[in-house]
Amino acid sequence: MPILEVNNIETYYGGIQALKGISVYVNKGEIVTLIGSNGAGKSTTLKSISGLAKVKTGSILFKGKETMNKPVHETCLLGMAHVPEGRKIFSTLTVKENLLMGAFSVNNKQLIEERMEIVFGHFPILKKRLEQKGGTMSGGEQQMLAIGRALMMEPELLMLDEPSMGLAPIIVEQIFDIIKKLNQNGITILLVEQNAYQALNIAHRGYVIRNGEIVLSGKGSELIENIEIRDAYLA
Repeated sequence: MPILEVNNIETYYGGIQALKGISVYVNKGEIVTLIGSNGAGKSTTLKSISGLAKVKTGSILFKGKETMNKPVHETCLLGMAHVPEGRKIFSTLTVKENLLMGAFSVNNKQLIEERMEIVFGHFPILKKRLEQKGGTMSGGEQQMLAIGRALMMEPELLMLDEPSMGLAPIIVEQIFDIIKKLNQNGITILLVEQNAYQALNIAHRGYVIRNGEIVLSGKGSELIENIEIRDAYLA
């Protein structure tokens, strides 16, 4: 049963239509990826789902409940976490303070500490950097912090927008290994990626977006062998 159902949504930026009837679904326990060129509508799709972009028409159901155009803090409280493109950490705050921002709705100190230890289990470097300002960390460490902050919400659905952007190849491998591990630990993941090969390689299913529309979908293993996809995104 889908944990997320996006039905025929249309999103505009001013008078420009960014999404033209996008429909996708994500089953509980899956990794689903959205691939496409720059400006295709991938990030806008995630923003529309989380509430960062206002949807004009359509429907978005999360765990069977209509969430279209709900405020971001409300979608977070329902169990949806969005790690935006460019990481968007609080650069002047410490690693610890950034992580605590992810637990904004939790009043139980012991629970916060337990969640923080889970984050450190995935990202041991963050424990070593606990009092370091986020903005002084490397790009890879900042990406780990952004994901860790989202994990402090204990999300059922984790949406990741370009987690490998600007990172060295060895760090990219680490990030994708962590994404697979998070999924194996029960977190459903909706992944937007320019690195189509890496994304399709770990995804159960994928969608191809072009000019604000879904033009192709299928199993990750099928899409990675598709000649059109290989020529357009994997060459």
